[in-house]
Amino acid sequence: MTGSQKQNNSPNAAQDSSVSHSYQKATFAAGCFWGVEAAFSKVKGVKSTTVGYLGGHLENPTYQDVCSDKTGHAEAVEITYDPAKVSYNQLLDVFWSIHDPTTRNRQGPDVGSQYRSAIFFHNKEQESAAKESKQKLRQSGKFKNEIVTEITPASTFYRAEEYHQRYLEKHGKTSWALP
Repeated sequence: MTGSQKQNNSPNAAQDSSVSHSYQKATFAAGCFWGVEAAFSKVKGVKSTTVGYLGGHLENPTYQDVCSDKTGHAEAVEITYDPAKVSYNQLLDVFWSIHDPTTRNRQGPDVGSQYRSAIFFHNKEQESAAKESKQKLRQSGKFKNEIVTEITPASTFYRAEEYHQRYLEKHGKTSWALP
């Protein structure tokens, strides 16, 4: 970690979609970030995952701030991936498969705007792909209820506290199953 990066709750240094020449970023919110991170970390071509907070109005929020449901942030996972090994559309497929995109501000027993379903795009290509993917899912008839997933531009991503990073892995679990 460099001196310019804070270990806890600091915005990531890179704000554009290109992390390096070959890696890109994707950011998703689909309920509690522990399970979302675990699902994406298993995808071949995903270089790294970071859990944090995005989409709110409070600068440098803590977990307690976000859980108050007053900051506007979502629990989110920022993914660094190699597009030569996994496409953004494949990441979208994973996103749709790991949560219920028809429940507003809720996933299983977790309730609050921080648990909303959201795709935070980093460029116009991701925006188009996300909208097209959502429309295809809507037309498929897989869900009876309306898909309420937000598709919005990525804003400042605040890294969550260290104890949240790779939480399930640290606790000997491979996935997070909601009751």
